[in-house]
Parts: sequence; C-alpha cells; structure tokens
Amino acid sequence: MPWFLRLLPLVAALAGTPALAAPTPLQPLIDATPVAGTLKLEPGVYAGPVSIERPLTIDGGGKATIDGGGQGTVVTMATSGATLAGVRIVNSGMLHDKLDAAIQVRGRYNIIKDNIIENCLIGIDLNRADNNVIRRNHIRPRNEEIGLRGDGIRLWYSMDNAIQDNVVENARDTVIWYSKNNKLTGNRLIGGRYGFHFMYAKYNLVQDNSFEGNTVGVFLMYAEDVEIRNNRILQSQGPSGIGIGLKESSGTVIAGNDILSNATGIYTDLSPNDPDMPVLVEGNRIAFNGMAMMFHNDWEGVQVRRNDFTGNFGSVAVQGGGTALRHEWTGNHWDNYEGFDRNRDGVGDSPFEVYAYADRLWMDVRDAQFFRASPMLELLDFMERLAPFNQPRLVLRDAAPALHPVAAKPAS
Repeated sequence: MPWFLRLLPLVAALAGTPALAAPTPLQPLIDATPVAGTLKLEPGVYAGPVSIERPLTIDGGGKATIDGGGQGTVVTMATSGATLAGVRIVNSGMLHDKLDAAIQVRGRYNIIKDNIIENCLIGIDLNRADNNVIRRNHIRPRNEEIGLRGDGIRLWYSMDNAIQDNVVENARDTVIWYSKNNKLTGNRLIGGRYGFHFMYAKYNLVQDNSFEGNTVGVFLMYAEDVEIRNNRILQSQGPSGIGIGLKESSGTVIAGNDILSNATGIYTDLSPNDPDMPVLVEGNRIAFNGMAMMFHNDWEGVQVRRNDFTGNFGSVAVQGGGTALRHEWTGNHWDNYEGFDRNRDGVGDSPFEVYAYADRLWMDVRDAQFFRASPMLELLDFMERLAPFNQPRLVLRDAAPALHPVAAKPAS
C-alpha cells in the first residue's frame, strides 16, 4: 500500500476533530459588572488585554486564565478600590519601553491576591499607585537571559503599599524606586538578579522575607531609613554575589537576619552617606560566606554590634588598602577568636583583631581572587604571619568580643 494511503485514517480523524474554542472576551463582562459588584469567572480561558476602570471585584476561583495574546499589558487597573483575585495571567507583550506587564496598577486601595502570573515581561507594575495590597501572588516571568527579563514586582513613585507573601521566581529584579513607607514582608525571591533593589527610597520595611540563589539579595542605592529585619538571605553567588549591599545609603537598620553562604555577606560603599544617620548592623547571623563584610573604602559610621560571625572564609576586608577602624565593633561573636575568658563573664579578655597579611593580595588584585584558598596563597599567608616581612595592617578591633553566640534567632 502506498505510504500516503496509510495516512488517510489519521486525516479523516483530524478532519472530524472540532477546533479549539476561542477565548471568551473578558472586557464585555467587566463592562457589564456594576460598581462595587463581583464578576465570578467560570473555569476557562478569557481574552485580554482588559482594563478595569471602576471599583469592582474579579474572582477567578483559581480556575480562570486571562491570556493577553502577547500584546501589551494583560490587565490594567486604572481605578481605585478594585480587587483581582484567583486568576492565572499569561502572555503579556515584551516591550520594555511600554512596561508590558501582567498587571499594571494606576490607582489606590486596590487588592491583587492569590494570582498566578506566567510568561509575562513584568509581573506587577505599580506606578504612582498608593495604599495597594499585593498578596500571595506567584510570579514566573518569561524564560529569557536574565538581563532581558522583566521585573517581578515594580514600584515607581508608589507609597504605603503592602507587598506580602508573594513568590517571585527567576525574575530580573524586584525594584522599589522613589517610593516611601512600603512594607515588604513574608515574600520569597528565588533565582533573580536583585531580590529587592531600592533606589532613592525612604522609610521602607523589609521583614521576614527569604532570598535564595539571587545574584544580590537586597541592595540599597541612595536610600534612607530602610529597615531590613529577620530575613533569610542565602547563596548570593558569583563575582557580584552580595547578601545585603549599601551604596551611599544612610539610616539603614540590618537586624536579626540570617546571611548565609553568599560570596559577600554585607557590602558597603560610602554608607552612611549622611554622618548623622549611622548604619546599624545588629543581631545577625553572618555565616559561611566568602567574606562576611566588605567595605569598598576607608569610611566611618557603621555600628556592628552583637552579631555572630561563623564559618566565613574571611571576616572583614577593606578594598583599596584602607581599614575598618573608624566603624564601631562591639560585642560580636567571632568563631576564629583566639583569646581567653579567665573571669568567665562571656567577654574575651583581649580584643578581637583582624590584620592584613599576604591575603591582602587577593583583596586588592581582582584577578588574584581566583587563587583565594589555594595552597600557594595559604602558604604565603602562613609564612608572613609566622615571620612578617613588614608590619601587617590592623583592619578592625572588637574590644569586647563575645565568647558565645549572641544573635537572636530571626522570627519564622
């Protein structure tokens, strides 16, 4: 039998197969919903893009999908007092200059909760949008090279918002720019570039979040009075890997965090920028990092109190050959402290001190970092400690080191 005759049963079967139903247009259903009314979506796929321009509730019940068809923003909330809950939102456009997103919020007192966002450029974009609640959404952007992905959540000139209990996977950044008084709590940020990136932002709270496998956990640029409390920041690796970073930021509180297994635990550059607004680093567990704390230059104004430094390859380094002596160091627990506690008061009898020996080489010469912990560099370091060729540089002194761990466990 000729080969094409064998395909006849298959062709006949396909000919009898009904075409897939087109998505149901959603905008007419929204337009027909009265002010303060509720639109309960039946399970199925609905066609976007759509715009919500008056206060109402859209409830997908966890079984409705809004498909943007790859054009523009899928859902625009150009109103105040609306709720979008329980829907799956997919296939926004991919134009960065248009800020194509799953959801754009342009009003106040809106609630966006329990949604799944997939295959979109930006997850949720708040632009001049205040007093909104973004809660329990799961955001997975389109799989692109990391620099071409969109932001998971984006706040621009947006104040007093609650960003709570969301999961953002493999986004580029979550950004909080020119925004004040926002509370970002209980979120999980995985596999992105910046977990949270603050720029010119004030009075924001970052609490009880988990950052896992991002290039940078939390980074502040030109920010003031940001509190970073009780977070878990894990495995920020690579040449730029930083758990928490500050650039020209003042009044920052870093307290009660677990900062674990990062290339650099805490990094500061010209921070605090305002000498009247010190940076407080207190009660953190800073453990198993390449470098626990890295200072970009010889600066002052960081208060490092009652932290646990455990299992880090290096405790403290200052780039450019400076020291950290102008910062305050007191009551920290250092697992490499070699002193005694003869009166058993829990405080070391002698100060904890860090000196720069031959390990200065990999701190100052970027290419030499590849050889960090190599047998040759370790041998050079040992020989200089044994018989210094010149006077080693004192990098820091903690006058009252704690003999036992002192950091409180972050709230779960």
